[in-house]
Amino acid sequence: MSANPFLGVVFHWLGGLAAGSFYVPYRAVRNWAWETYWLVGGVFSWIVAPWALALAMTCDLPSVLSQTPRACLLKAYFCGVMWGVGGLTFGLTMRYLGMSLGMAVALGYCTAFGTLVPPIYRGEFVSHVWQTASGRTILIGVAVCLAGIALSGVAGTSKEHELEDAQKKLTVREFNFKKGLWMGTFSGVMSSFFSFGLAAGDPIKELTIAHGTRAIWQGLPVLVVVLFGGFTTNFFWCLLLNLKNRTGYQYFSATRRPAADGEFPTAPSAPRPPSPVAAPMLRNYAFCALAGGAWYFQFFFYTMGESQMERYKFSSWTIHMASVIIFSSLWGIGLCEWKGTSSRTKRFLAAGLTTLIFSTMIVGYGNYLGATKP
Repeated sequence: MSANPFLGVVFHWLGGLAAGSFYVPYRAVRNWAWETYWLVGGVFSWIVAPWALALAMTCDLPSVLSQTPRACLLKAYFCGVMWGVGGLTFGLTMRYLGMSLGMAVALGYCTAFGTLVPPIYRGEFVSHVWQTASGRTILIGVAVCLAGIALSGVAGTSKEHELEDAQKKLTVREFNFKKGLWMGTFSGVMSSFFSFGLAAGDPIKELTIAHGTRAIWQGLPVLVVVLFGGFTTNFFWCLLLNLKNRTGYQYFSATRRPAADGEFPTAPSAPRPPSPVAAPMLRNYAFCALAGGAWYFQFFFYTMGESQMERYKFSSWTIHMASVIIFSSLWGIGLCEWKGTSSRTKRFLAAGLTTLIFSTMIVGYGNYLGATKP
């Protein structure tokens, strides 16, 4: 099948829809600590879904992974571990800034690093990007994307100044702009390692195609390796938090233990704590599985989109990031995060979303030029 950059853009939009939506089911989880529902959802997104889809859609997955050079596997895994650090703080960014502003800050840094570093590292930036019309068009699209992210960030900052603290906490219960900004910056830089991990997995893609896998599914075995690295980081961090906060029982018990969570005094003279609050176990696991599955599908569609971009596949990262911000911002609007803001703030938001949509079209056109002109 010949490459189709515009089809690739559609796949990336679908991935952006999945990524922009994944956090919504977590809002329905009740009486679980963050570390508990984050890890449960992560098992589905980093282990269950990658293996299930790769085994179903590719050929001889165990053989492909066993034949991959160890250095390649370790590099992809290491990038996954580093991305996992960014993923942890990304979850905290969402907690402190909300969906719209949190994603704008974190993904702005992630876009710049994740798009430009791979071709620079491979020594292809000048010859394949800067010196070609298609490459320069893609760079313009990247610049437009960053401008759109900046406009979205301005809208978020404007919202932060306009809303009263009580209003902010109605939609973002733990709103903290300064803490969220630092978390978002660190998260964005570290999260760009996912792009590096996908690039490091090119030999895996070649092997799976040699085993008979269709080109459109070639990235799925790479996700198995990179996401396992991300799982490693998140597993140990969430386990530490479970031990520290004494929340490990939540995986198995429907009864919440207020005293163990440090919410109620334990001195003999203290008032008797209220009865424990029951956690809806089946509901929580179901919504975590839904969130984890939605999260994984962003990269399921990402690998499909990347397969349509050929030598300019590094630009997939920009399209993906733009799509994530577009759909997460739309969710933020739907969840009333922008309720009570001025028309000026809403104009900034609209301008940011329009610019981001335009950027994906520019990058898609640049890839089209690269596919039609040598």
